[in-house]
Amino acid sequence: MAIITVNGVELGVESFGREEDPLVLLAGGTTMLSWPDSLCVMLAEGGRRVVRYDLRDSGASTTKDPENPSYDLRDLAADAAELVTALGAESAHLGGHGVGGMAAQVAALDHPESFSALTLVSTRPVAPGPVDDDLPDHDQSVMSDVFSRPQPDWTNRHAVAEYAAESAAILGNDPAQAQEIAVRIWDRTPTSDPSVHQANQLGMVFSRIDCSPRWREGLGDLGVPSLVVHGRADPFFPVGNGQALAAAIPAAQLLTYEDMGTQIPEWATDGIATAMLRL
Repeated sequence: MAIITVNGVELGVESFGREEDPLVLLAGGTTMLSWPDSLCVMLAEGGRRVVRYDLRDSGASTTKDPENPSYDLRDLAADAAELVTALGAESAHLGGHGVGGMAAQVAALDHPESFSALTLVSTRPVAPGPVDDDLPDHDQSVMSDVFSRPQPDWTNRHAVAEYAAESAAILGNDPAQAQEIAVRIWDRTPTSDPSVHQANQLGMVFSRIDCSPRWREGLGDLGVPSLVVHGRADPFFPVGNGQALAAAIPAAQLLTYEDMGTQIPEWATDGIATAMLRL
């Protein structure tokens, strides 16, 4: 673990592999732990230098006020590009998961010189909020089940872990994996402030940042090898979002998993790592 200052903020990063190997930069969704340890290790064993990092207002990165963020999506995209330079690389294979996948799309469009390949997992080609008519929205019955439950005491480690496991079961994710990740996120949260714990666990800050202008119409200009990974059991960003994303990016590969929800499950990391190493 380390802290790197870019674009006026401190970002928490974790590295795997040899510094001389080609760089794979993994943007958190919102924390770096959305990218499983096993996937990072497999990429490193495949000859890549892997660096995963926390987005602003999450994990070990600069946390100010998650309820009133003073930055926008373009700032998060610039963070990724500046990280490449700060890490001493000319370019990187950029990965983004969930909301981090939105930042990754914009980063590849705004800073094409910084990125040589793109992997997008469980994300979509438009910002949070109302979706385009041709894109499937969140499964409303599942979302109701998730968000109608009483929220935990965000300062209680055990309660947060149990809440994460219960949410995962509803969302089609592995409860044990979600519980373990929630504990690790909780342990890495640098304050006892309940709003910060909630932001770290749920990524709520992303729904509060300015994501304009639209970027979907520019995806056809991407000229880097791209991989889109999506689960057919994902109720948060249903698989049609991944299919539309892959169709919009020239020559993008689409990798779908029948039983995968929003999280990257441990059983899928081998296949995803293999596909990423081919880019």
